[in-house]
Amino acid sequence: MLLYIVRHGIAIDREDPKCPSDPERYLTPEGIKRTSEVAKRIASLIEAPKLLISSPYVRAMQTAEIFADALDSAKSKIEKTDHLLPGAEPSAFFRELGRKKTVDGVMCFGHAPQLDELISAALGAKKNLTELKKAGVACIELAHVQPPAGKLVWLVTPRAVRKLSKGK
Repeated sequence: MLLYIVRHGIAIDREDPKCPSDPERYLTPEGIKRTSEVAKRIASLIEAPKLLISSPYVRAMQTAEIFADALDSAKSKIEKTDHLLPGAEPSAFFRELGRKKTVDGVMCFGHAPQLDELISAALGAKKNLTELKKAGVACIELAHVQPPAGKLVWLVTPRAVRKLSKGK
């Protein structure tokens, strides 16, 4: 199974006087633009995953919806899980994923540093090996979901996507 792990795009700054509570923080116009660029490029390179799972926080759901559009997937099929919230245990996400009907590909959307912990757990590492940038994407090939055992296939930053898109 291919597991795509996507960090949410650029959200309104916590210090902004207009900033809502953390669960309600939303993507900025720049965050929407950059996330859309990444989503379109990734969608042109991969087969659309059968399952999209997101943290219920607004910024993660917005990111999931942008990717769903780019992948020609129905936004209504995005599943929400608390196991992708900040501070969630990676093992709980993998247990939940293990109970899902077998699928070839899964794309999940969440937050740092939890997603870096998820990547490390999938790779069998005791400490974080990555630091996903906002709208960054990692692809892991999972040989087993429970317990997780996989290998990193690729990881891309939004900056790399922009340079690839400009042909540089």
